[in-house]
Amino acid sequence: MRISGPGDGTPIDLDAVDLADPELYAHGDPHPVWRAMRRLDPIRWHPVDGDLGFWSVTTYEHADRVLRDHTAFTSQRGTLLNLLGKDDPAGGRQMAATDPPRHTRMREPLRRALAARSVERSAGRIREQVRRLLAPASAGEPFDFAWTVAELPMAVTGTMMALPRADWPRLTRLTFMSIAPDDPEFVVGGDPGATLEQAHRELFAYFADIVRRRRRDPGDDLVSLLATADVDGRVLDHGEIISNCYSLLLGANVTTPHVPSAMLDTLAGTPELADVLAHPELVAGAVEEALRWASPANHFMRHAVRDVELAGRKIRSGDAVVVWLGSANRDESVFSDPFGFDIRRKPNRHIAFGSGPHYCVGHTVARVSLRILFEELVNGFAAVERAGETEHLCSNFVAGVKHLPVIAEPRSRGGR
Repeated sequence: MRISGPGDGTPIDLDAVDLADPELYAHGDPHPVWRAMRRLDPIRWHPVDGDLGFWSVTTYEHADRVLRDHTAFTSQRGTLLNLLGKDDPAGGRQMAATDPPRHTRMREPLRRALAARSVERSAGRIREQVRRLLAPASAGEPFDFAWTVAELPMAVTGTMMALPRADWPRLTRLTFMSIAPDDPEFVVGGDPGATLEQAHRELFAYFADIVRRRRRDPGDDLVSLLATADVDGRVLDHGEIISNCYSLLLGANVTTPHVPSAMLDTLAGTPELADVLAHPELVAGAVEEALRWASPANHFMRHAVRDVELAGRKIRSGDAVVVWLGSANRDESVFSDPFGFDIRRKPNRHIAFGSGPHYCVGHTVARVSLRILFEELVNGFAAVERAGETEHLCSNFVAGVKHLPVIAEPRSRGGR
């Protein structure tokens, strides 16, 4: 998804914009549209195919409320637009599609396992993977940064789930098919629906086999943790474990790689990137600003469980409500100069990981992985320049960059 800025002030016909269309995020720029919606119609009804539709939420205040208030807005009927008008078969069985208090009990074992202290113990292995992936950039030749760092979350999560390394490339492709079934690079036979079905079938079959083996012989990994966790006085059943393994893998591959790619897509060759590369002590701030900037999870959907009023709009029980995270993270009432990349931004209360009870359980893994990646970029390279055209992911769920050719200038041996 392009991040060009707030627009030039040209009036936008909001009725002519389809925010559900994946092509908008592959070839267009929704930010001027979102800015207009924040100013003119922050809670806007978006019709889809006759009787279907959803409420678009574009301001930070209302996005935060929808994501936090599970008593008014449920996750159990589906959290992504591809489930609009259908019931989510994972409702009540998968953490992402379960409301508190059961959600909280399902989440707790993973929350403990993915706490900062536990993840930091894996920092050395994560750094090894980052250095392996960035090694080709040191040759000073054109290098597809986005395609390369897309391997990072699979390497990290694959290690934590104890998945065979030989399976990582296939699993990465299957997750791309899941999040971007309309993308020409991943669609099968020109049919997005068939692509999504195939990806789900293969991923669920893969994890069914892995879970059977871990239940027989559990180890010290996240799959074994899910297979043995006590939730409500019983262990999760086979289908619940598989569904949550899928969710973990999808969540990891959605967030991490698109954050640095979105940053470089905007900043390559600019003074702002030079500022980032010149200040290793500000890496933590650069990571948080890049998360706000990229907002890689483009939307989350909820359904109203009762009549609710938002910004003067009456949302009726059963209505779908879609929060656009990239819009909330550019809200001028919360972020000063929201279209400026500022590694010194404080406070930086972005909601790139969501908000409330469904705040991303893997946020620490993502932050540690990004911190290490940024450290290696800052310490290893003096500059990064474009070497070709960017290609954006065709997906309304992930604001992603799939190809980003760059040339990186390695630091001298006497440098950092």
